[in-house]
Amino acid sequence: MLLSLPTNQVNHTMSTKNTKFDQNKRDQIIRDALKDKAEREKGYREQALKMYPWVCGRCSREFTHKNLRELTVHHRDHNHDNNPPDGSNWELLCLYCHDNEHARFGEYSGNSETGPGREEQFTSTHNPFAGLKNMLDEKE
Repeated sequence: MLLSLPTNQVNHTMSTKNTKFDQNKRDQIIRDALKDKAEREKGYREQALKMYPWVCGRCSREFTHKNLRELTVHHRDHNHDNNPPDGSNWELLCLYCHDNEHARFGEYSGNSETGPGREEQFTSTHNPFAGLKNMLDEKE
């Protein structure tokens, strides 16, 4: 046999428990959010965003809170562990300019077969202009 309580009594009892639980959960979420915010502000991205205007250092595109996630912090010396407090190793770049910068750097770093300080490993056997001089001489 089922016992039934009046509807208003059941809802009142459950809502009191849920409210207490919801308040504790909400308080914990707020504490966690504030802690996360403080940790983020210690990070170099938040420091750079406070230090520099929200403008791409290459293409001069301006940013707002709405599109700020597209603005990145680039390490000028490509060393992500080099984060001086004065921000001298950082520049703000949009996603596109940042990708372009790293693509250009890849041409000169260990990411490619050749670069500064490396011996040329491959020699070309094809010369596309080999017969050009003879062809020009024939035209004259």
